[in-house]
Amino acid sequence: MVKRCTQYLIVFCLLVSGAVSARGLPELTELIEENSPAVVKINTVDRSRMARGNNPPQYQQEIPDIFRHLLEPRQRQQRPVASMGSGFIISEDGYIVTNNHVVNGADQVKVTLTDRREYEAEVIGKDERSDLALLKIDAEDLSAVRWGDSEELQVGEWVVAIGSPFGLDYSASAGIVSAMGRSIPNESRENYVPFIQTDVAINPGNSGGPLFNLDGEVIGINSQIYTRSGGSIGLSFAIPASLAQDVVAQLKEKGRVDRGWLGVGIRNVDRDMAEAMGLGKPSGALVEQVSPGTPAAEAGIMPGDIITRFDGRKIGVHGDLPHVVGQIRPGTEVPVDLMRKGKSQRLKVIVGALPGSDGEPTQAASRPASSIGGRLGVVVEEIPDGMKQRWNVDTGVLVKQVVPGKPGAKAGLRSGDIIAQLGFEEVADMKDYKSVVKELPKDELLPIRFFRAGQSTFRTIKIES
Repeated sequence: MVKRCTQYLIVFCLLVSGAVSARGLPELTELIEENSPAVVKINTVDRSRMARGNNPPQYQQEIPDIFRHLLEPRQRQQRPVASMGSGFIISEDGYIVTNNHVVNGADQVKVTLTDRREYEAEVIGKDERSDLALLKIDAEDLSAVRWGDSEELQVGEWVVAIGSPFGLDYSASAGIVSAMGRSIPNESRENYVPFIQTDVAINPGNSGGPLFNLDGEVIGINSQIYTRSGGSIGLSFAIPASLAQDVVAQLKEKGRVDRGWLGVGIRNVDRDMAEAMGLGKPSGALVEQVSPGTPAAEAGIMPGDIITRFDGRKIGVHGDLPHVVGQIRPGTEVPVDLMRKGKSQRLKVIVGALPGSDGEPTQAASRPASSIGGRLGVVVEEIPDGMKQRWNVDTGVLVKQVVPGKPGAKAGLRSGDIIAQLGFEEVADMKDYKSVVKELPKDELLPIRFFRAGQSTFRTIKIES
């Protein structure tokens, strides 16, 4: 009797264990097998960044030439800087999505498929604000992914990443969605991506790779990790597929992305403000400033208003507003729900085009490419205060765009660099920059000093006739 009960107990435990496993641990082998052929490895080369040997110490310079080679270390061979990342094929004719930071500044982009075929890729377009880039390889009949609806994603859902962490080809990792709509401003304090947060193990090399739901659909593009060691600690962030599809469509159509713009300064609503304004709880975006002549000013939005909905979408915290506005095509008229002096109102606003959009400022879209960025082929602006504090830089101008083939590009400048000196003149601000550039001579090699990630760098630049 005891033996028979024990047998029944064992069978019962196995059944319960199987049920729990079926509900809690999804079977991923088929998903990974079907989608891995559409995931690619990306290797880039940046010839503008070279490893440089050090000058010999002073005491070695005084030694006779015949003996000096015995003490001098061998100089390292100069090599272009290489980097790697991941991407995924979105169409059978060779269009590939990856992160902007994977290919930004690269002279050569090489794509490797799962069957080891390699292709040189053309960069169709890049978008710094969303950290997305669209590539094209000359191939046909390729395996492609299916887009999913990231708007339907919920916290707790299982997701799968496939990519090349640390260069290890086609590695898969799984986890759950930890949070939705994370606001993470970039170095320019811009915030146009409502990131998906997951606990999936994402490491360097995974950037640009796909994040799948359990239906095998891409619902995100792995972009960032939070780390203290350089590796995964369970905080990774992906760009939602809903945003990515719109960006990719614009990059394919015109090589740039036009974003909606309102023209307001905002902050979160605290408990006291919510009570004073007649809100049941803190929510919405408090308008602190409205710039003259902007879409917000023309629509009648005023300082002190609390925007609660925009185009029908709820604004829970102030970071939600740029996410929503940025995805609306310029020229579209949308409703704005707000609280003003304790009363709700609805206004209509015609969304403008964000000045300085990546690829080209909207206002300059009709200008010939030769005129973009002036004599250097570089679009610059004042440095945001947050970037000054982060990199401990007090003066200079921030590079927003570098036109390929122009002097700035040949000198190795990139978006995000801070120009501090041109020729032998210091550049303190935009006024200095315009004045100095105007006086630069042609056909002469001139020094240029700029900061990249807080590090001062000297190069040379030449303005050709």
